[in-house]
Amino acid sequence: MLRFQELYQQKNFKELIRSLNNQHEADLAEYFRELNKDEKIILFRFLKKDLAASVFSYMDSDEQLDLINSITDHNLQQLLSGLAFDDKIDLLEEMPAHIAKKVLQNVSGDERKIINQFLNFPENSAGSIMTIEYVDLKKHYTIPYALEHIRKTGVDKETIYTCYIIDNNRYLQGIISLKDIIMANEDMTIGDLMEGKTISVRTTDDQEEVAALFKKYDLLSVPVLDHENRLIGIITIDDIIDVIEEEGTEDFYKMAAIEATEDAYLTAGVFSLAKKRLIWLMVLMVSATLTGSIIEHFQPVLNSAIGLAIFIPMLMGTGGNAGAQSSTLVIRGMAVGELRQKDTIKILYKELRVSLVVGLALGIINFARILVFEGQSIPMALTVSITIFVTIALAKLTGSVLPIMAKAVGLDPALIAAPLLTTIIDALALLVYFNMAMLILGPSLNMG
Repeated sequence: MLRFQELYQQKNFKELIRSLNNQHEADLAEYFRELNKDEKIILFRFLKKDLAASVFSYMDSDEQLDLINSITDHNLQQLLSGLAFDDKIDLLEEMPAHIAKKVLQNVSGDERKIINQFLNFPENSAGSIMTIEYVDLKKHYTIPYALEHIRKTGVDKETIYTCYIIDNNRYLQGIISLKDIIMANEDMTIGDLMEGKTISVRTTDDQEEVAALFKKYDLLSVPVLDHENRLIGIITIDDIIDVIEEEGTEDFYKMAAIEATEDAYLTAGVFSLAKKRLIWLMVLMVSATLTGSIIEHFQPVLNSAIGLAIFIPMLMGTGGNAGAQSSTLVIRGMAVGELRQKDTIKILYKELRVSLVVGLALGIINFARILVFEGQSIPMALTVSITIFVTIALAKLTGSVLPIMAKAVGLDPALIAAPLLTTIIDALALLVYFNMAMLILGPSLNMG
């Protein structure tokens, strides 16, 4: 990409145009991201129509906005004509109202009507990510006629590898792959070859559920039906990859107690980032007073055995880490459809057994460490070690059950993964620790 800069500086535009138009659109979009606004606009004009549309679809919304504001209506019409239908929908959803209006003014009336219908689908639904660019066939088509139909209508379609068989009322009757059509005898019809059992989704289905179907059945595309079971669009694997990235990013944000943002990190404003973090930090700060209240309640115990305070950070940290391990595994399993609510007993039983092994190992190690390296008494070492054992068991069980409970009441399991889990386990660790101290060290404590 450094060569482009050299050609641009040398004003060797003929070679620059040739070089730019021989690059992959994804690589060009990444290169354009490094340019300033003026350079980006100039070099974008050097791209061929189809390549420019492809590069545009890879750009961030801020870059797209700069380009739309800098080109004429005629150039915008050319650009939009090269965009896939679902990319136009994505563009309009990201743009400010005045830009969306400009875009809609530069598409045909029929297309504008369809786009407006798409924009009315619920956010993150199958209808909001589907495209109407697919190849449809009829059962009575002969193989030669079907191939000719695909050649005529498939040029601008999202995919031609899977074709959809519909009747005159657009009811979906089956699917067929292009491979099966090509390999079939010419005297056969589409109805002879089509697969009648079809995996499909509804326009209102959640995009995360659609992604799970793609994974489960190894799909490249899936038909989208309306409430009357008519075929109105398809969703392709490239859109599902975007959904997976979006959902994964959203879960990461929630697990880190950060409000999700659509802005890139480097382009997001400082105050915007601070605002999205501040709310959760305030909630966690207030919830952390629970642990302070527990320590205050057991202050006489701490005053009687100052050595107890030394191990509080280690116990809380170990419990939090153990709970996070379990919750992460359960959340991941639920996200990919491996674990379900009906598996709750199996999950708890497995995590209980794991916690007993881990807790016993860490308890023994800490018992020896506290005696040898810390120089503490056997009762103190026993108090800490038993607390570790019990805390890890409670932490792993809590980390396993909280995501399942969250899902059962309609909350996102990732939402409770770090913030709520840490607060609960910290409180449990302190309660176990101080009660264990009173039980084991009771005779030696002077709490009068």
